[in-house]
Amino acid sequence: MKYFKFLLSYFYCLIILIIFSSITYSQTTIKFATLAPEGTNWVKVLREFAKDIEAQTKGNIKFKIYTGGVQGDEKDIIRKIKIGQIHASGFTGVGLGEIAKEIRVLDTPFLFKNYEEIDYIYLKFDKEFRNIFEKNGFVLLGWSEIGDVYLLSKKIVTKPSDFSNLKLWAWEGDPIALKTFENYGTKPIPLSIADVMTSIQTGMIDSVYATPATIIPLGWHTKMVYLLDMPITYASGAVLISKKIFDKLSEDEQKIIINLSKKHFSNLNKIAREDNKKAIELLKSKLKVLKPQNIKEFEELSKKAREKLTSIYGKEILEKIEKTLFEFRNAKTKNNKN
Repeated sequence: MKYFKFLLSYFYCLIILIIFSSITYSQTTIKFATLAPEGTNWVKVLREFAKDIEAQTKGNIKFKIYTGGVQGDEKDIIRKIKIGQIHASGFTGVGLGEIAKEIRVLDTPFLFKNYEEIDYIYLKFDKEFRNIFEKNGFVLLGWSEIGDVYLLSKKIVTKPSDFSNLKLWAWEGDPIALKTFENYGTKPIPLSIADVMTSIQTGMIDSVYATPATIIPLGWHTKMVYLLDMPITYASGAVLISKKIFDKLSEDEQKIIINLSKKHFSNLNKIAREDNKKAIELLKSKLKVLKPQNIKEFEELSKKAREKLTSIYGKEILEKIEKTLFEFRNAKTKNNKN
C-alpha cells in the first residue's frame, strides 16, 4: 500500500514537472532592435508596450530591446531578422522598401497634402498593406511615421530651377530621394547619415533634408542658413515583427500583441507630429525662412518623379492611392460647400 502511495505521489510530481516544463517552454523572448536612442519618446513608448505585453501574457512573452543602433543600421537589422537573431524593429521608409518595395510609394514627393489624407490612406489600405508585409515575412504592428520632410541649405532655394545650384545630400541607397531631386534639376550626392556633418564641414555638400525633429538632434541646422517653408515629401515608418516568431505564438498572445500595438503605436504618430511641430518652429527661429515660388511647378515635377518611380513600387498601387486621394479631396470639397 505504501509502495502504491509512493508511486502515486511520484506520478503527481511528474505531471507537475511536465506542466511546469511546458509553461517554461512556452515563454518567448522577442528581440527588438531600434535606431532610436535611449531616452527618446519612441523608446519610452516601446518600453511601455513591452511592459504591457509581459503583464497581459503573464510573463510568457518578454522583450529584449536594443536601442541606439547597436544592432546596426536598418539593412543589418533586416538581415538579422531573416536569420532569427532579431525579431522585430521600427523602420523608416528606406528600411520598409528593403522589405516590401510597394510601401515606398508612401514616401514619394507631394503625394499627400496633409495628415488627414495620410491617416485616410493608412485606414483605407490597411488590409492591403498588411498582406504585402505578410507576403514578405513580416507582420505589421503599427505605423510610426517620421513626418514631413523639409529642405535646409546654405543657398537660396525657392523654386525648382534653384536646385541646380545645390550640392545636395541624398540618403545613400534611397532611390526615391535620388529620382525626386534629379527631377528638380540637381544631381544629389549619396552619403550615409553618419557622413553628413563631416561633408557639410568640408564643403562637399551645402544642402540637406529631413524632418525637423530629426534635423535638430543631428545638429545639421547649425551649419545651414535657409529653410524652405514647404514639405517636399512625407517620410513613413512602421513597426514590424517577423512572421516566423509571430506564428509561433498562441492565438490569444497574437491578439494581445495586435491590440496593444494599436494602443501604443498610434501614440507614436501623435508624438511624432507634436515633436515635429515644435521642431519646425525652432528651426524657423534659427534660420532664414524662404517662401516657395511656383508650387504648381513643384507639384508637376513631383508627379513625373512618382511616375518614373513606379519601376520600384509598381504602377498599380500608385494609381490606386492617387485615385483614392482624388475622391477623398473631391468629397471633402463638396462637404465644405454644403
